[in-house]
Amino acid sequence: MQKKILLLSTGGTIASVMSDAGLVPKESGEQLINMLGELPYDITVEDILQLDSSNIQPEEWKLIAEKIYENRNKYDGIVVSHGTDTMSYTASMLAFMLQNINIPVVLTGSQVPINVVLSDAPDNLKLAFAAAANCHPNIYLAFNQKVMLGCRSVKVRTINFDAFESVNVPPVARVTSDGLVFSEQNLPKNTGETVLNTEINPHVSLVKLFPGFDPNLLFAMVDSGCQGIVIEAYGLGGMNYIRRNMVAAVGKLIRKGIPIIATSQCLYERSDLTKYEVGREALLEGAISARDMTSESAITKLMWGLGQGWNVHEISEFFNTDVAGEVTIEKDDNLHVD
Repeated sequence: MQKKILLLSTGGTIASVMSDAGLVPKESGEQLINMLGELPYDITVEDILQLDSSNIQPEEWKLIAEKIYENRNKYDGIVVSHGTDTMSYTASMLAFMLQNINIPVVLTGSQVPINVVLSDAPDNLKLAFAAAANCHPNIYLAFNQKVMLGCRSVKVRTINFDAFESVNVPPVARVTSDGLVFSEQNLPKNTGETVLNTEINPHVSLVKLFPGFDPNLLFAMVDSGCQGIVIEAYGLGGMNYIRRNMVAAVGKLIRKGIPIIATSQCLYERSDLTKYEVGREALLEGAISARDMTSESAITKLMWGLGQGWNVHEISEFFNTDVAGEVTIEKDDNLHVD
């Protein structure tokens, strides 16, 4: 029997056509499917948005999550066609909004519109349907012959077809001459009922630390309504405390009830605030380590946690929890200093 797959179309480059103003999403999900030829699935299409992904924001995340939730028991899998620019953010947020999802949900898009002869769109869509029919329940991103956990995906190239990387864990599966070949990694097992929770607080900020950054800008953000900050710190998570004292600023903000998440500017490997003095000082002030999370996953996790009304301590506990495979937490991982 053919697997039943739902395609939720949201626009993006994959559905774009040329206009006087540049590429604009116009193609429907049905038009996308018609360009693929015959597929071995029973496919239903629903167009829910028609946006460039630069315009995908929290309101759209909520809509996409609600559509997935209401259809989760009607289909064997769901594919979401989406623009590439914010697709990693959407995939990460869906992992938190739809915890314990009971079917595979696969986001995909393309670098070139599907109506262009040498587009990558047909292969990406076919891969997404195969992943939706064969993967274990979770949120995924499928692109250029790779299936990745959505909350580990990052867009790393602007025009190359190999636009996304799976950061700090291998791809879930790759396409080879043998078909869709799955890796042997230990994926998180979803247990219990699927929970839809779209309550988030988008009043957060993502700051990349650089030499000379004025810590007073963090206080200005908070005075303007920012309620949580992810700082992309140096290397393993180091922050300066000479002259421009970032460490002291972090402590003051945390004591004011503002959670500060420390991640690394380095794309690969983890942050570890216990290794160097500049990290240990930040840890002593209460900075919360993002370990090996992507910045996309860290900022969406912070939004979701704040949306639950949690305080700094509860946010810290949340970041010490692996929800959907977004973070590696070792058994002897004690992020504290004596």
